[in-house]
Amino acid sequence: MKITTLTALALLLTGTVAVAECTQPEVPELPNGAEAALEDMLAGQKAMKAFQTANADYRTCLEQAYEAAAKAATKGSKDAKEEAKAAYAAGLDAYNEAVATEEEVAGQFNTEIREYKAANPS
Repeated sequence: MKITTLTALALLLTGTVAVAECTQPEVPELPNGAEAALEDMLAGQKAMKAFQTANADYRTCLEQAYEAAAKAATKGSKDAKEEAKAAYAAGLDAYNEAVATEEEVAGQFNTEIREYKAANPS
C-alpha cells in the first residue's frame, strides 16, 4: 500500500510542478489596421504566428500536467486525491483559458486585417 501511495504522491507532485513550469506566452501587440503600413501588418502576422506556436506548446505542457494529476487522483490518500483533483481542475482551467485567449487574439487580428484592407483598397 505504501508503494501505491508514494506513486500517487509522485504523480501528483509531477503534475503540480509541470503546471507551475508551463510558461504562458505573452499576447502580441497587434497593429492598428486602420493606420498601419503593410510592414506593420506583416510584423503583426509574424507575431501572431509565433504566439500561436508558443500557445500550442503551452497547452501541450498543461495537458501533460493535468493528465498526470488525473492519474494521481485515482490513487493514494483522500487528501492526495483531493490535491490531485484540484491540480487537474487548475490545469484544465488554464488550458481552456489559453484556448479562449488565442481565439480572442486571432479574432482581433482578423478585425485589424479587415480595417487595413478597408483603409488600403487595391
